[in-house]
Amino acid sequence: MMAELLIIGGGLAGCEAAWAAARAGLAVELWEMRPARQTPAHETGLLAELVCSNSLRAAKITSAVGLLKDEMARLGSIVIEAARETRVPAGGAWAVDRMEFAGLITAWIQEHPRVEVVTREADRIPEARPLILATGPLTSEALAADLARLTGRDRLFFYDAIAPIIDAQSIDRSIAFEASRYEDGPGDYLNLPLTENEYNAFYDALMAADTVKRRDFESTKHFEGCLPIEVMARRGRQTLAFGPMKPVGLIDPRTNRRPFAVVQLRREDAHGTAFNMVGFQTRLTHAAQSQVFRTIPGLAGAEFPRLGSIHRNTFLEAPAVLTPALELRENPGLYVAGQLSGVEGYVESAAMGILAGLNAARRVREIPPVVPPVTTALGALITHLTTPIKNFQPSNVNFGLFPPLAKKTPKKMRGQAYADRAQKDLEAWMAENDLHPEAGDGQ
Repeated sequence: MMAELLIIGGGLAGCEAAWAAARAGLAVELWEMRPARQTPAHETGLLAELVCSNSLRAAKITSAVGLLKDEMARLGSIVIEAARETRVPAGGAWAVDRMEFAGLITAWIQEHPRVEVVTREADRIPEARPLILATGPLTSEALAADLARLTGRDRLFFYDAIAPIIDAQSIDRSIAFEASRYEDGPGDYLNLPLTENEYNAFYDALMAADTVKRRDFESTKHFEGCLPIEVMARRGRQTLAFGPMKPVGLIDPRTNRRPFAVVQLRREDAHGTAFNMVGFQTRLTHAAQSQVFRTIPGLAGAEFPRLGSIHRNTFLEAPAVLTPALELRENPGLYVAGQLSGVEGYVESAAMGILAGLNAARRVREIPPVVPPVTTALGALITHLTTPIKNFQPSNVNFGLFPPLAKKTPKKMRGQAYADRAQKDLEAWMAENDLHPEAGDGQ
């Protein structure tokens, strides 16, 4: 097979880009360096491995991320289809069994007749065009250096953090209770309640714990949407109680009262054999994590299949270098997708892969690129990536990125109003650009 498109990176964005381009008729070569070379965060050689959380966040279309997932599904997203097949209970959130999810996407990609998966590391940006870079936040140092050469070294930034996973059998069920916040769903989370004294003891232990020493490039920058828990805690004793440990909407059945604080645990797999500590991404040393997190009621005997860790997160200063088609302005035919493009989150990263794949395919066919309407979730993200702003930071999709609604709408109805407008405009855009994917896998 003579490849018409080269994609570097087999994460969510790379797989979406390969799937979209292959469905459009292109022969695709997809490079992934794992398992020959692993990263500090990955554990397998599977494509589309989720390394931080197993949650794709809110499911309802009245949320911005729920709307984004709906738009992706309409464009034939492989990630959304795999997520439907591997979903696990998580209340109002959409979580997946991460191993089954990655395994399914790997099988679908490898079986596609127009996609060739090659185990290969890129230590510099190949000359081939069109080319999609979808190497993610863990882009290798050599490739990141070459990208810095093309874009300007001041346009690459670095962040971190992964949350621990707990063996389900090591959780004290006499303390933990099943419930979703505000009874949103059947109660798919395990909740560990803390009294004020217990919260203060945990806070003091957290503040005294050792953290992994920072490297120079990590000295000042943090992404507000994924702060290490100890960094949040330094902002004030009550910060965590109003953040990831907020007890609002939860009642401890032992007391029939709302606890002072709570730690929520979310299922990692369909069988509930492991749980993720929600919001507990951390830079603590492994020894400190084992000690500090066991001070939380219900976790005295906790066993951790995976402790939290740090990793480099690379992304571009998108407004300075990217076009709305996700193409580097000064390097035509070179597209950037996923978190490397400047979005934050699994779903957002995958969504940029779809758009990069579509536009790379259109370039090969000598068709003008497509840019989604600004009123859609996809278009709102593109607007964020291409609007000049001082101190650019990655962003999850949110309704604050959308144009205001034409009519004043009650707060409870705004989500639906945004969704109605977006769906109408997306369908018109897809019809205008002949983007309706065929039924099935497009093979």
